[in-house]
Amino acid sequence: MKILHKPTCITCKKAITEIQRMKTDIEKRDFFKDPLSEAELKKIIKMSGKTPSEFLRKRDKMFKELDLGNSKKTDSQIIKLMVKYPGLIMRPIVISGNKAFVGKFDSKNLK
Repeated sequence: MKILHKPTCITCKKAITEIQRMKTDIEKRDFFKDPLSEAELKKIIKMSGKTPSEFLRKRDKMFKELDLGNSKKTDSQIIKLMVKYPGLIMRPIVISGNKAFVGKFDSKNLK
């Protein structure tokens, strides 16, 4: 199982603790230090069954600065912005098999 996270994020810390409780091997990746490529992000979004706009973290300051709440950006434009500004990516992202889960983590989703 993989988790893409930000070490200082409380939601990410809770998810890591929950996965460790499950006694599951976990591969951690800080996507602020080791950024996601556009291809990786596209693949993860596809694995989640969500749209790129559902991956946007609305509380990030860049969300407001870029006025993403009111703009009509294409999926491709949103993905490019998330690669450039990783704070825009909802976190954590948990990858289990061929599925990806984003945001608040519930271990029941993995079973």
